[in-house]
Amino acid sequence: MSQFLIALIASGTILIIILSTDLGTRKVTNMRVLRSILAVVIVIAAFVHSLPLDGNDPSLQLAGIGAGVISGLIAAALLPAHRNSAGEIVTKGGIGYALVWIVLSAGRVAFAYGSEHWFADGIMRFSIDQKLSGQDVYSNAFVFMSLSMVLTRTAVLLARRRRLLAQGAPAAGNTAAAQGTSARTH
Repeated sequence: MSQFLIALIASGTILIIILSTDLGTRKVTNMRVLRSILAVVIVIAAFVHSLPLDGNDPSLQLAGIGAGVISGLIAAALLPAHRNSAGEIVTKGGIGYALVWIVLSAGRVAFAYGSEHWFADGIMRFSIDQKLSGQDVYSNAFVFMSLSMVLTRTAVLLARRRRLLAQGAPAAGNTAAAQGTSARTH
């Protein structure tokens, strides 16, 4: 499968799942989180067939992961979480959040297309100069970028949910003290 087709399918799949679960006001549920993690597992199984470790291959793949983590943090910053009037934890994904995902997904696909059609010779020279083994290392770097972006956004979402749950639940000692105080005042 060509690098372009891998980027198109992987990025498109992740984009559809993320935008369909995050745009607008959405409850933070276990299923919502699980759906993102399942997408990551499926994409890895479908598109990562080898793990090139020659020359600078690990560095490029780690750079993809690093870029994904940074991008995931940026996206997560645009996905605020709060309690709604019913006390449920919700997020609100707007246009800025969607644009981060769309621009990065389109960029990965455009690079993959360009590396096959617009600047194939330049990529070949760059690969030789930088001791990169070839197409698989680029595909993996982009897949790892997408996946680490999803996992980072998911980790931030879980941390926010945990924080909001802790803020909303009174501590056991405080509940007993409050009941004792209220019993004494009545």
